[in-house]
Amino acid sequence: MPGHDLTRLRIALTAFFALDGFVFAGWVVRIPAIKHQTHTSASTLGLALLGVSAGAVVTMALTGRLCRRYGSHPVTVVCAVLLSLSVALPPLAHSAPALGAVLLVFGAAYGGLNVAFNSAAVDLVAALRRPVMPSFHAAFSLGGMLGAGLGGLVAGALSPGRHLLGLTVIGLLVTAVAGRGLLRHAPPAPPERIPAREHPATRRGRGPVVVFGLIALCTAYGEGAMADWGALHVEQDLGASAGLAAAGYSLFALAMTVGRLSGTALVERLGHTRTIVAGGCTASAGMLLGSLAPSAGAALAGFAVTGLGLANLFPVAIERAGMLAGPSGVVVASTLGYGGMLLGPPAIGFMADWLSLPAALTSVAVLAAAAAVVGFLTRRTGSG
Repeated sequence: MPGHDLTRLRIALTAFFALDGFVFAGWVVRIPAIKHQTHTSASTLGLALLGVSAGAVVTMALTGRLCRRYGSHPVTVVCAVLLSLSVALPPLAHSAPALGAVLLVFGAAYGGLNVAFNSAAVDLVAALRRPVMPSFHAAFSLGGMLGAGLGGLVAGALSPGRHLLGLTVIGLLVTAVAGRGLLRHAPPAPPERIPAREHPATRRGRGPVVVFGLIALCTAYGEGAMADWGALHVEQDLGASAGLAAAGYSLFALAMTVGRLSGTALVERLGHTRTIVAGGCTASAGMLLGSLAPSAGAALAGFAVTGLGLANLFPVAIERAGMLAGPSGVVVASTLGYGGMLLGPPAIGFMADWLSLPAALTSVAVLAAAAAVVGFLTRRTGSG
């Protein structure tokens, strides 16, 4: 495929990553308002959020087959349309069961889109012959920063219903424009792809792929916790305003964006193992500060450090799984990773009721440290 076609594909795919982060962040910064609307406790809200997890995990298991049958590009576009439509549903719910039901739909679209565009990105990364996966996830983080920033600005002026309906309109417009560019080109055929039956990872079993999936799970758990509980912690436990609480996730997303924009150069210089170890240790220290700090300012600083640490762990883990086992490795690692992002928030909710929300958030630091340890122990798995 000519270089200019690869560039156009990269731009279109980047737009979908950014849209995903924008829509998801727009939803999460309105969680405190939705919690008040539905009159739920932390644990009940956690159960409702489990609808996102269930919908996403079920869809992820099916998306790989859909991508193989219809191609990752059409599946990406369809899932983006569904995500844009479903983000308007949570304000219509006025009870925990109703919220769980609409989040099941939202989660299905979210999970499908993430597997589809990660599969498309792996093909493009292989064709480009550079470790540019962090740049796609930088677009997701940038979209999250913009979505959270917009949410903070309109939190006092617009109801959740009007805000999220606006996200639906924006999402459909972006999908219409970027989808045309994505559908014009078939996914590039990666050079010298090893058939699945002959791949070394296949002969050794799925163990190495699952290990990188576990690294993705540990780090994505932190992203999900920050998205669903970070704003509530700053507002509820530290007495900050709704706008400042929303800014906490915006800072986290900004730090992840900065880290991922430099991710390709970082991986090329340090290698995959040292990138994982350094990132996990940094995120662990940052989250201890963010969860246990006595002031909103210190907590926000901790969130930013956490974002820098987590920035490249997930994309590096997905890339390594893809290098070991091709697209099937991406599906396995993505499912585990996004499962951590989506299952983490309900777990935090239960721990918050049993202990406290700050204590529950320290679990993010524990898992980030675990990712660093696992990354070090598996340094001989593959190259880098």
